[in-house]
Amino acid sequence: MRRVIGGLAAIVLASMFSMHPQAAATPCEKLAALALPNTTITEAQLVQAGAFTPPGAGGDGRAFRTLPAFCRLAATLKPSTDSDIKIEVWLPAAGWNGKFQAVGNGAFNGNIAYPAMAAALGRGYATSSTDTGHTGNTASWAVGHPEKVVDFGWRAVHEMTAVAKRIIASHYDQAPKYSYWTGCSAGGRQGMKAAQRHPDDFDGIVAGSPGLDWTSRAARAVHVERALQSNPDARLLQPARQLLHTAVVEACDALDGVKDGLIENPQRCKFDPGVLECRGTPEGSCLSKAQVETARLMYSSVVNPRTKRIIAGVAPGSELGWTDLGWTASARATGLDQFRFIVFGDPAWTIDKFNVDADVARAEEVDKDTINALDPNLKPFIDRGGKLIAYHGWSDPQISPLNVTEYHQRVLATVGAPKANGGYRLFLAPGMAHCTGGEGPDTFDALAALEQWVEQGKAPDRIVASHAVKGVVDRTRPLCPYPQVAAYKGTGSIDDAASFACKTP
Repeated sequence: MRRVIGGLAAIVLASMFSMHPQAAATPCEKLAALALPNTTITEAQLVQAGAFTPPGAGGDGRAFRTLPAFCRLAATLKPSTDSDIKIEVWLPAAGWNGKFQAVGNGAFNGNIAYPAMAAALGRGYATSSTDTGHTGNTASWAVGHPEKVVDFGWRAVHEMTAVAKRIIASHYDQAPKYSYWTGCSAGGRQGMKAAQRHPDDFDGIVAGSPGLDWTSRAARAVHVERALQSNPDARLLQPARQLLHTAVVEACDALDGVKDGLIENPQRCKFDPGVLECRGTPEGSCLSKAQVETARLMYSSVVNPRTKRIIAGVAPGSELGWTDLGWTASARATGLDQFRFIVFGDPAWTIDKFNVDADVARAEEVDKDTINALDPNLKPFIDRGGKLIAYHGWSDPQISPLNVTEYHQRVLATVGAPKANGGYRLFLAPGMAHCTGGEGPDTFDALAALEQWVEQGKAPDRIVASHAVKGVVDRTRPLCPYPQVAAYKGTGSIDDAASFACKTP
């Protein structure tokens, strides 16, 4: 999950919200007897302030000691005969802000996202999380269990949301005034899927670094890994990746009119790794021909000849996040799991069997819009007043930002730019890695921007992000609604967001 600015300031802000009466219609412990379809409530207890320790934390609950008192519910949902979806719902004992925030997961992780729930609770929200219907961080559970794949793809989030809203209404004797989703990576995919498939579930959605093209990301990571496994000489080890990154930034940094170590718009960067190919220069200051081809493979986006869909490479500027085998370890592991357990349903399937053209087509046929979140028709969501903020780091080495820019273009083509801009905005962060980190400003409060949009009708025309070193902010920069970019005004510090304006390139 993506971190957002919060902490003590968020808790103080939460205390300033209009407080709702806490004389519960159904007291916490009595919620255990609540009868809900396909739901068994397994726990309902009041947790005193600072007393919560997450299961499996080994007794170390220091990160949760600042939490206020809350009612904690655990439940099991069984919308199908093969479903076993675990959820938790947390309800502030005092100071509820009248709103609900569901939080997302990462990769194939089957766990309750306790840190994200704690952040939501600290802002005064009633909150919920799900393990998406399985335990563990692989997809081995998928073999022979198509209903569990559906649960992971979208049903667990939808069912959790419906149940959580019922519990909230019963406890407080009123439904939440607004319902929000926040998540990054797989959690971003979950949010996009909710907007596409269940437009009534949430009033506002923050979808960070969304893995919306789940199958093609998996295919890209597996394809590169297969090529490098059998050819060690083609691998870009850390010194080569640093050399490549330095050359990319040197070539494309100033394209936006300011030299600041960041590539504002990598789509304008036409860097060719061939300029680094060795021509008799000392070893370490150039790349071999095989390494140049690996760099080109990482950057390249291709169209699958069978599905006609784009399989995106990573953007220039992401090189420091690459690994010896190409994409990140998480991307490779998730990709292998996708093909081994979901596409082929064969635990013995190995990467050497991968055929990029045929297997991508097969992955599409198997998915049937279950995990991928690619439906560009956001009209039902936007028509009912829904607002969606997506964001992505341009230097993300795990999920290509080119997936979300391509999706953004298809949304505009499907529903029209005026309608799309009225309910869906995408923000790209130069230099930011996956969900957070990287050389660029990576800390910002997308949820606060979303709240203003949903509750006050103020659409975000920029979101200010900051970068810090050892806790000290050294740069701020506006993130602009895509395709706008942050353009330097010509005066003022290049490390100050006030020196930049959002403009269409």
